Formats: sequence, structure tokens, C-alpha cells
Amino acid sequence: MATQHIMLDIPEKILLAEKTDALSFGSELRMLAAVKLFELGRLSSGRASELAGMSRVEFLLTLNRYNVFPLAAELNDLECDHASSHQ
Repeated sequence: MATQHIMLDIPEKILLAEKTDALSFGSELRMLAAVKLFELGRLSSGRASELAGMSRVEFLLTLNRYNVFPLAAELNDLECDHASSHQ
């Protein structure tokens, strides 16, 4: 898979406050971005797992740690369908 590199300038004070190194912080940022983009519906679980650097199953199991329901979009669609069928 082809990849692109994105560089971020992170103040050293942030790394010190987080008690982490640049590589670990970068991995965490990728995971947080993947979770949020998935939560917003901008990435599928498969694409989000690629961004996070893990398998789809592992990503879906990890979502609980971030209080994100893996099937939120599907549940929302079902609720909308149910509401429109009872009007």
C-alpha cells in the first residue's frame, strides 16, 4: 500500500508533559485520528483500522476504550428507519 508522510511540529513540552517520545505520541495521534474520523462517519472501520495500523477486528475492539460504539452509524440508520415507518 502506498503511503504519504505528514509531518507535525509537536512542542517538546507536550512530549514531556505526556511523558512520551515522538514515535509513541505519533502512534497515539494516528489512533485518535482514526477513532474520531470513524466516529464522525468520515472513514469506514476498515479504512480507520488502516490509519491506526491494526486489523479491523482489533480496531473495533479498541473503540470501547474511547467510548465509541462500533456500530453507531448502523444503529442510527435503524433508528431513523424505525421512526419513519411509525409516522
